[in-house]
This record gives sequence, C-alpha cells and structure tokens, in this order.
Amino acid sequence: MMYTLFVIELISAFILAATLLYRYGDCYRNHIIVTVSVLTAWYFSFVIMFILPLDITFTIQRSQENITNTQPVQLSNETTTVAPPVNPCEQTWNCVFPSLWRVVYWTSQCLTWLIMPMMQSYSKAGDFTVKGKLKSALVDNAIYYGSYLLICGILLIYIALKPGVYLDGPKIKAIASSASNTWGLFLLILLLGYALVEVPRNLWNNSKKNYTLTYSYFKIAKLSTDKCEAEETVDDILDSLNSVTAAVGSGHPLHRHVETIIQKLPIQLRDRLDSRAPPERSQPPSLKSLVNLHKKTIKALHVLQRTETQWGLMLERIFHLEDIASNLRSPDRRFQHTFHTPRPRIQRIFYPPIIEWYWECFVKQYFLKTMAVITCILSVAVVWSEMTFFCKKPVLSIFANIVIAAKDNYNYAAIVTISTMIIAYMFYCAYSTVLKIRLLNLYYLAPHHQTNEYSLIFSGMMVCRLTPAMCLNFLSLVHMDSHVIKERIMETYYTQIMGHMDVLGIIAEGFNIYFPMLVVLLCLATYLSLGSRLLSFCGFQQFVGDDELTTDLVDEGREIIKREKRKRQRAEETLTRRRDYSERFSNYRNARDRQDGDYYVTPSPERSQNVTGYQRAELPYNRTDLTLEDELDHRFGESTQTTIRSDRRDKMTMPPRGLFDDV
Repeated sequence: MMYTLFVIELISAFILAATLLYRYGDCYRNHIIVTVSVLTAWYFSFVIMFILPLDITFTIQRSQENITNTQPVQLSNETTTVAPPVNPCEQTWNCVFPSLWRVVYWTSQCLTWLIMPMMQSYSKAGDFTVKGKLKSALVDNAIYYGSYLLICGILLIYIALKPGVYLDGPKIKAIASSASNTWGLFLLILLLGYALVEVPRNLWNNSKKNYTLTYSYFKIAKLSTDKCEAEETVDDILDSLNSVTAAVGSGHPLHRHVETIIQKLPIQLRDRLDSRAPPERSQPPSLKSLVNLHKKTIKALHVLQRTETQWGLMLERIFHLEDIASNLRSPDRRFQHTFHTPRPRIQRIFYPPIIEWYWECFVKQYFLKTMAVITCILSVAVVWSEMTFFCKKPVLSIFANIVIAAKDNYNYAAIVTISTMIIAYMFYCAYSTVLKIRLLNLYYLAPHHQTNEYSLIFSGMMVCRLTPAMCLNFLSLVHMDSHVIKERIMETYYTQIMGHMDVLGIIAEGFNIYFPMLVVLLCLATYLSLGSRLLSFCGFQQFVGDDELTTDLVDEGREIIKREKRKRQRAEETLTRRRDYSERFSNYRNARDRQDGDYYVTPSPERSQNVTGYQRAELPYNRTDLTLEDELDHRFGESTQTTIRSDRRDKMTMPPRGLFDDV
C-alpha cells in the first residue's frame, strides 16, 4: 500500500505541475530550456508537498515499532532486550527516501540560486554577444547573490568566534543550508502574514457580487493608466529606433545589432516603425547606447504584454460579473451572456444555461462563504501554531496535538491526510501570493497561456526558494524537529538530508524559533489594511472604501466598461450583418450566375479560389469564418500582442527568436 501511494503521489505531483504550466505558460511558444526548468522547479516543489507527509508517517511508524520491539522480555529469571528484527520494507525506504530528498533538495537549490537567476538575467540583458550577456547577468545578480553571501559570512564569523567549534565538510554544508533556509523563512513569513488573512477575506468578498463588481471597476481604471503608460513607453522606443535606423545604414558595422533589436518587435510595431518618417539629422549611436536601447526595448515590450493581458482578462471578468447581475432578475432562470462565446461540446452538455444560472446566481455565493469560513479556521490554527510550536509541555500547537492523537491511535492514514491538507493550505497561501506578485511592472502570471518566459522563471525560482523553509517550518509545527522541542526523537529522512544545525545556535535557537512569531503582527496589519492605507496616504491609488479618489476611479472604470462594451457590440453587430448578407444573397447570386453564364466579369485567380458568384469586392467582408476578435482587430486595430482567444494548436512551433538564440 505504501509503494502504491508513493507512486500515485509522484504521478499526481507531475500532473499538477504540468497542468499549471500549461495553464499559465505556452509550451508551444516558450523556449524548451525555460519549459523544462520551470516544470522541474514546480514538480520538485509539489513532490515535497505530497511526499513529506509519507515521510512523517513512516518515521512515526518506525519509532513506534522500535519502542515495541525493544521492550524488555522476561526469559526464565533474567530480563533481556530483544533486538528488533530486520524489516525488508524499512530497508527499501531507507534507500528510497534519502535518495529522493537528496535529488529534490539539491536540484532545487541549484535551480533557485544558480541556473534560474542566470537564465533570467541573461534573457533580459541587452548585449549582443554571449560574453556580454553573461557579464551583464553576473552584475545583475550581484545584489541577489550578495544577500546570500552576507548571511553565509555572518554565520562563518559567528562560528569562527565561537570557541571549541571547527569547520569541516558537514558544517560547511549546514552553513549553506542555513543561509538558504533563513532567506526562505524570512520571505515565507512575509507571504504567510499577508495570505493567511487575504485568502479568507477574498473568498468572502467574492461572494458579494456588488463589492466584486465595484472593485473590478476600480482595478480596470488603474489598469487603464498603466496601459497608457506602457503604450507611451513603447512609442518612445519606436522614436529612438527610428532615429537609429536612419543613422545606421546597411553597410554600418552596427547594422546587424539594430536588426536584432527590430526583430524583437511584433509585426504591428514594425509596421508602425516603417511608416514613420525618418528624422532630418541623426547621429550614429555607440555600441553602449545600442545595448541600453536593446534592454529598454525588451522591458518595454514585456510591460506592454503584461498590461494588455491583464486588460483582456479584466474585461472578460467584468463582462461576466455584469451578466451575473443582469441574470439575477431573469424569470426563466437560464443564464444569458451578453457576448456569445463558443464552448466545448462537453461543457454545453454538462453545464447548460440552467445549471449555470443556479451556480452563478445562487449556489456559488454560499460555497464561497463556506470556503471562507474553513480557510479562516485554518489560518487561525496556523497562526496559533506558529506562536506556540516551541512549547513542549504542555503541547499548545494545534497541529502537533492532532498528529500526537493520531499517533496514539495508530491512525497513520489520518496523519497522511491531515499533514497533506495542512501543507497544501500553507503552500496555497504562500504560492498564491507569489503567483499574484507584480515586481517592477515586469513579472506577472496570467492564465490562458499569456505568461512570458521571464515571469515563469521568476515563479519557479521563488517556489524553489520557499519550499525547503516551509518544510522545516511545518516539521516544527508538528514537533518533528528535535532542535525545537529539545528532545531526542527519530528524525525524518528529509531532516537527515537537510542536516543538523546544532553548530549554529544563533539560527537554531533564535531566528528559526522567534521570527515565525512575527506572523501574528503581519496578519494584524493585513487585517487592518495598514499597507493599503499607507500607500493611499502617500498618493498611490488603493481601494479603501468610500474615499473620494476611490469613488472617482470606480466611476471612471464604469465608463471604460461602457465604452468597451459599445465597441464590442458594434463589431459583433457588423459581423452578424455581413454574415446574414452573405448567407441571404449567396443562393440568389449563384442561381443568377447559372442563368447569365459568364457575361459579366470574370473574377481574378486570386479571388476565384474561395469566391463564388458576384461577391463584393471587399473580400474579407464576405468571409463567414471571421471571429469577433478578427472583427475587432480589423475595425479598431490589432493589438501588439496575442489576445485572449480560443486555443487551436495542431503542431509544435519553434520558440520566438530573441530569448537565448539572438547572439
């Protein structure tokens, strides 16, 4: 049974990681190196989440068997201790668990500290040679690696000044692990302090339809400003490129570098660049200025892609929320969409309009409120356990009491189930914050395959950074860490591979115990919205209730949605009229053609391929396969990036030029 569960959880972790990567990334467009690296990072993190409860359960089972088998036995007049028999199953797991944790842990550390930061900085570098990109990547990661080296340096100085302690291989390994886990624990507590409050609150607020719609109006008004700023930045980049292109001819030594930058632009931006008149006087740029322009171009395009992706997703969300508000008063209780979107056949069968109405208008709000209450209870349990896990007698940690009760009843299935649920919730709280993070207007994870490579690399790097620290923190919560409860216990295989940090008293007895207690202060600050109020006071627009600026942004967002809805309705009506016209008169024209023969005009070969009869000269207007997105692009201009469309991928395509192959 143990082997079967082990294999099932390994497969489940891979399916979950692959599904999330497919939802957020685009495996058909992204570079294969990025896809494999991010999949490995996410998969190993989920492996720890699924396998660590098995490790805990098997450790508890071994400790109980050792206690039973080593009890004194009365033989004649002497009392002896019988050695425990050798268990073949235990010998197998003695090889499986250490090997698994060793591969998972050190691979994750290499990914998060070496491979992914260099990949991310290398891909953002504006240099045109491999050597230049590597140099820029090292300089870009100086602060990143400096924080790690600073922690290692402090620990080395502490050990050097501590009498009777000498450095050797295992202790250096412990120092490296301590520095990485200290960094991860610091970030983990910050994320948990925010997410343990925001997850229940967001679920509760999402059950209130009016609040959700108002907040969405506010967000799209702010997003409209970000989108305009991104477009203005790209326009400035095009002006600079126009001057550089006019100054650098085909015979100039820097011409190939200019072509490299232009190849990064989407087709629509290239057309805009070609349509601009060249300046009268322009001076040839230097190589350094081209490198800076290349780097600015990469960043500007990614910010534009992020804002346009968020814009499309937010429009769809608000349209759906307005549909829910209008369908609440529907007498026939059938959900009606303002804009028709094609759905798969399975969804049409199992999720018809009647079921959709009952779910969206009635059941969903109660489901979200129930989930909000459950997550609130879990958050309180996590905060209480973080504050009391160092207390051994009496045991105050809620999770430790649950594990001890299941251990006394030999209920190993309950230990696996409860441990998995607790770790999964902590994972969700921390990683949901990472998935929503927006750092320097560059990193953003968007569904529908709209996430770029840089955000994927950043998310994989942060996930690998948080996982080991979270596992050690959870082992402390359930009293499975001897350094916390100060008692000799059987350690898990994961702790054995991680190594002991007894030599680092400042970490083992100080930071790792008392710093997690700060989570209650962070949760209190999040509950009172102190961060939002402070940012609003400093001039940054935040959703803080009945504030005058908030009300103005909500009204602005409502007007933006009205304008976007009218634009889409006009495009949809025009498309419908053209299709009706084509269908209505196609039979009449075909019949007249058969009667009159070829008396009129013989169509050109280009138009005669898919055109029958006397169709109008505007060939695109007669196409019945046009979609609403195509009509919007034709009437109002095509976006510089991909829009939220239905995915039709029939074959693998090569990744775009410019990530790792533009040198």
